[in-house]
Order: sequence, then structure tokens, then C-alpha cells
Amino acid sequence: MSGAKGAAAPATDLLPLFVWLSPAYPVGAFAYSHALEWAVETGAVGNVHGLIGWVDDLLHHGGPFTDSVLLAHAHRATASGDDTALRDLLELAAAFAPSRERQMETLNQGDAFIAATRLAWPAPVLDRLADIWSGRVAYPAAVGMAAAAHGLPLPATLSAYLGAVAANLISAAVRLVPLGQSDGNRAMAAVTPIVREVAVTAASETLERLGGSALASDIASMRHETQYTRLFRS
Repeated sequence: MSGAKGAAAPATDLLPLFVWLSPAYPVGAFAYSHALEWAVETGAVGNVHGLIGWVDDLLHHGGPFTDSVLLAHAHRATASGDDTALRDLLELAAAFAPSRERQMETLNQGDAFIAATRLAWPAPVLDRLADIWSGRVAYPAAVGMAAAAHGLPLPATLSAYLGAVAANLISAAVRLVPLGQSDGNRAMAAVTPIVREVAVTAASETLERLGGSALASDIASMRHETQYTRLFRS
């Protein structure tokens, strides 16, 4: 029977998020550890429990949290067509890094994300980005822009982004500590509720309150710049 009343509305197709935030998307996320390599070197993270605590702190108080707030504001500015707000957000996101390596991490991935997405997933706002902002694009802002441009909802985008960040950190720890795949899987299961919680918080945070207090991670990113042996770029 066609045209039945009360039929459920079609669910939003979230497949682009799975593609963009998968390890296969060409942004080079596998090359960065967000200073986790230094934390492992010094013994701050040496087992699955230490890893879970480290990722928990980052999601609540560190770079991943501030990045998720920047993503949310980039998404809203793009969705509303407010080019002035978007330009201001892109400028802030490009500057909001506590160390050289952190800035390299976010800008290199952001530029790669924009280039890959413009080619395979084109959208008008991405094509005219040079008219809005002449600088480089931070990774979370790039994801927020693309998601809004393709009509992907902010809550799902935030959850997918934070989940991908956590997965990349845990994958790095599996190689660095090293941990087994079972411990890596346990760590991912443990931080998944945190991802859900932080995604909700970040969606309503204002830019005036933007900031973090994961100082051990920030200092680790500076120490990693001169670490003697390194597998990761950050």
C-alpha cells in the first residue's frame, strides 16, 4: 500500500561520515599520536588502564574537546551560510594549538581533508573556500564544514569525529606500548560512553568558554618535538 499515513521518515544517510573518518580516508591520521608517543616513552601510559585514563582526560579537557567545539561552530556557520562567522572560526581554529606539532597535526590533516573531499564529495562552500578564508584549514573545522555542506546532522558528526579521534589514539597505543588487540578493543569500549557524553557537551559550548586543561598532553606535545626516536609525527 503506497502513501500510507504515519510512515516513518527516512533516516539520514550517515555513510559519508563513515567514509571520511575511516583510517582509509587520505588525511594521514595514522601518522599522528597527539603526543601519546611521549607519554608512552616516559611511562605515563604503560597499560590499558593508563591509556583509558589518558584518552578520557583528552576527550573531556584536552585537544579533542576543543576541536569538537570548533567543529560544532564550523558546522553551524556553514549551515547558516554565515561566511563572516565561518571566516572568524577558521582563523581561530588555525591558531588554537598549544605547540608546533599540534598545529602541524591539525593543519596538515585539515588541508588533506579539504583536498580529498572537494575532489570526491564536492560542495559549493568547499569550492569557494578561498573566497572566504585565505589561510590553512584546521581538521575539525574542515569536517564540520563538509558535514554541514552535505546535510549531515551535527550530533552524529560530533560523535563520529570524537570516536575516530579516540580510535586513532588507541590504535597508536596498541603499537607503542605495545598492547594487544583485545586490550585495544576493551579501551575503545570503555571510552565510547565518554565520546557520547562529550559530543553532547561540545554541541552547546560557546567559543567564549573555549579552552582546555590537559596540560600533561600539551607539554608532551612540546617534548615530543625533540624526542630521540619517533614513530609518529606528533
